[in-house]
Amino acid sequence: MFRQMKVAALVVDPQSNTPIVILKDLQSEASLPIWIGLLEATAIATELENIQFPRPMTHDLIKNCFDYLNVTVERVEVCDLRDNTYYALIYIRNHERVSPIDARPSDAIAIALRAKAPIYVREEVIFKSQKSDESPRPLFGKENKEQWSEILEKLDPKDFSKYKM
Repeated sequence: MFRQMKVAALVVDPQSNTPIVILKDLQSEASLPIWIGLLEATAIATELENIQFPRPMTHDLIKNCFDYLNVTVERVEVCDLRDNTYYALIYIRNHERVSPIDARPSDAIAIALRAKAPIYVREEVIFKSQKSDESPRPLFGKENKEQWSEILEKLDPKDFSKYKM
C-alpha cells in the first residue's frame, strides 16, 4: 500500500550538514526524511520557489523532453529502502502505455514537482526509515524563505559547471 505525500520542507542534517527532503503524508502526521545532495536540493528548492534560470537545468530539460515527446508523468513512487539507500520509480505515460523508470528519489521528486505529478511512498519504506535523534534545522523553511530565495536568485548557471562528478 502507498501513501500520497508532499514535499513539506528541505532541511539540513545537523551532524553531516547534508540536505534532507522531508515528505509528509497528506492524510496523517507521518513523514519521511530522505538525505539528498546539494544540487538535488537546489533543483527541488528552485521549483518550490518558482525560480527560473535563463537556460534549462537537468530536471527542466527532462520535463521539456517529456512534453516534446507527449509523455506525461503519472506519479512518482518511493518504493524501497535497502542498506540506507532509497529507491524510486517515475511512472510515465506514452499514449496508452505506462512505464516505470528507475530513479533516485531526489531526481524523481524534482521531476514530479515540475510535472505537477503526485508523490507516493510505500508504507513499508516509512516503517523502515530511521528517525534521527536530533531534529534537523530548517534550510528552506518558511522562516528563512526570503533569505534562500535571494541566494537562489543570485546563483549563476555557469557556477553549476564547476562541479564535476
